[in-house]
Amino acid sequence: MAAVDLGGVMTDLLTELAWLDTHGPLQDIFCVSFVHGLDPPEVLRRFGAVGGEEMTFGELNSLVAEYVAQTQGGNGGGYVGVVSSGGWSVAVEPWGWQGNLPEVIARLSKESEVVAVNRHDYAESHFVHAVDGTVVAGFTPQLPSQQYGSESQRLTALMREAGLDPGRDERVSNPFAAALRWRRR
Repeated sequence: MAAVDLGGVMTDLLTELAWLDTHGPLQDIFCVSFVHGLDPPEVLRRFGAVGGEEMTFGELNSLVAEYVAQTQGGNGGGYVGVVSSGGWSVAVEPWGWQGNLPEVIARLSKESEVVAVNRHDYAESHFVHAVDGTVVAGFTPQLPSQQYGSESQRLTALMREAGLDPGRDERVSNPFAAALRWRRR
């Protein structure tokens, strides 16, 4: 995994997250991980990144496109960009899914808290909330009834408030924007 410091701050406005459910700048495969209380260099270390450089989001996307073309996409995007936002570090993986892997979630959440959302149009997508190495609650954004974790029902009220009713077995419209709605708080 290569490291990238994207610089700047991300916005929390739900209306600006609607592109997550279309083929926007992150395309149809990505992972966004929010890590509480860790600075970007520590988040990069826990991802397993070696080295890093500051670049724009467009430059990151170009590097990822080259990597995906070389590897035919089987290894994900190969890069993670991290910015700091209000006590959280936000890791963005275009064409990636490392932030939702159990071993990475365990490392990222050790002595901290992680919320990660992975969109993968060709496999299963996930929302994961982990604290101190344990997945507390997780679900599939498109089918929020598929919950798991040590306290799988912990987020039920917030899920309903965001439009992700775990009591319904039907597909949700705009599942990724709704899954990230908690960041508005």
